[in-house]
Amino acid sequence: MHQYRAPQRDMRFVLFELLDVMEHYKKLPGNDELDQETVEAIIAECAKFSEEVLAPLYQSGDEEGCKLENGVVTTPKGFKEAYQQFVEAGWPSLGMPEEYGGQGLPMSMNIAKIELNGTANWPWSMYPGLSVGAMNTIYLHGSEEHKQTYLPKLVEGSWLGTMCLTEPQCGTDLGQVKTKAEPNADGSYNITGTKIFISAGDHDWTENIVHVVLARLPDAPPGTKGISLFIVPKMRFDAEGNVTESNNVVCSGLEKKMGIHGSTTAVLNFEASRGFLIGPENRGLQCMFTFMNSARVGTGVQALATSELSQQGALAYAKERMSMRSLSGKKRPDQVADLLIDHPDVRRMLLTQKAITEGARAMIYHTAMVADWMVFGETEEIRAAADDELGLLTPIVKGFLTELAYESANHGVQVFGGHGYIREWGMEQIVRDARIAMLYEGTTGIQALDLLGRKVLLGKGKMLKRFTNEIRDFAKQYNGLTQPANIRKMAKEMQRLSRQWWFSSLRIMANSMRNRDYVGSASVDYLMYSGYIYMGYMWLRMAVKAREALADPNCTDREFYKSKLRTADFYFGRILPRTESLAKTMLTSPSLLMELHEDHFAVEA
Repeated sequence: MHQYRAPQRDMRFVLFELLDVMEHYKKLPGNDELDQETVEAIIAECAKFSEEVLAPLYQSGDEEGCKLENGVVTTPKGFKEAYQQFVEAGWPSLGMPEEYGGQGLPMSMNIAKIELNGTANWPWSMYPGLSVGAMNTIYLHGSEEHKQTYLPKLVEGSWLGTMCLTEPQCGTDLGQVKTKAEPNADGSYNITGTKIFISAGDHDWTENIVHVVLARLPDAPPGTKGISLFIVPKMRFDAEGNVTESNNVVCSGLEKKMGIHGSTTAVLNFEASRGFLIGPENRGLQCMFTFMNSARVGTGVQALATSELSQQGALAYAKERMSMRSLSGKKRPDQVADLLIDHPDVRRMLLTQKAITEGARAMIYHTAMVADWMVFGETEEIRAAADDELGLLTPIVKGFLTELAYESANHGVQVFGGHGYIREWGMEQIVRDARIAMLYEGTTGIQALDLLGRKVLLGKGKMLKRFTNEIRDFAKQYNGLTQPANIRKMAKEMQRLSRQWWFSSLRIMANSMRNRDYVGSASVDYLMYSGYIYMGYMWLRMAVKAREALADPNCTDREFYKSKLRTADFYFGRILPRTESLAKTMLTSPSLLMELHEDHFAVEA
């Protein structure tokens, strides 16, 4: 399998040049003294850990998998030891508040860490990744007692956290949750029920696991309005945090999965387990969205990670493997054949991977910077505006990017040909691991309904209008005759698409008032359409920065910026035109879907 190499150069470009993250950090409370040298050192050290410690465990962890024997879960060889190194280096505390032992760095710095860890070994990275969501939920919705009790242990990494939503009878439809919460005289609750598909739900890494659990109080109303949120530790502990006894949280099974074999996916039985209410009664789903949004952005990082890893493997192979002669004549006459990379269709796949990977990186870090304002904004107005924008961008980052990452991973297998189908090369593992990202934390269809139904239609297009105006105003600056022809062409197209995005949304709004099925029939095409435009916006900005760098006579990295411009040209020429068909299909009447009787789906033998 190809040895992962952290893409530090592109990360520096996105952070320091494209998004000007240092200026962003100066505006965040408590980060005004953070300098670029420190940020680069953090990235370099995390890259070293990811390349040298995590990457070598990726394929072996897949082959060994996790085991449950006599009630005890064990993870693949080397996983626990890698986590101990992770903790000793202080990585769990990176983006956490200082008052609870954290380093107080912004979320966007934590995302850089997750990208590096996740690309090297996504299944391993899920354990600390889920813990970040638990910490964020407790920090934003827990009482001060909750924070003082759980955050120091979670921040230092001696405990890990999870979220427990899904049950056997319900996945996305959490209104069907049956887990019960019976109040005790001391203010605690007995939590009883079964949760399934719990990532990192049990393992051998830490002495305690803090579960954030959805359950119902005895007098709770039905549906989603009657769900509360609870902290339920795996083990009970004394006032000093020393583990004392079991809290009756039992792992009764590990799912046998298509991929991410190194990550435990547990069935957990809560048997009158002692829990503590977090947030208001019957408002658990609203509080849990903090965790879910963290996890959804994290799943977007998985998309970036799988695309990056597949691209690295495919590119290395295409530059070594000899196969046939180029149609335009011999490129390497002294060899028995030309290289794979000499063939146009192979280049199409490699450039598609490159455009997806680098576009995804820009989108994710841009979204993470919005999340910084949601957490660190000094006024409620700033935090609310960031929350609104994050609400629009999160389903796109999660849904759109995971779909494109799966496409990218499949291109990686295709570049290898038959060898891509063989396990020893590692490319098929990336495809298997990438597939789950389109399912957990809400399928693509669920993300699409969230985007179109909740964020656009119920929000009356307020945030969408703001974002499309931002794209239009940026593009307008580079549509003049003084701009290079390719930049001017990209800017003109983004101006057109920003207008089309807004007016197409208005048409769907109007259609949905006559027929509600318009929302469901249009939503996935709308999500993908929106994603291509968002990525196009990022590629336009990257092209502008690359052109500016090349205009500097002192530029010392000209090939890097030329590559950026060529990839931007490819995105606008070969990928962004996908919006043309989506613009038509998302406005097609739902009657094509709904007028066929369900009996007609089956064909008689």
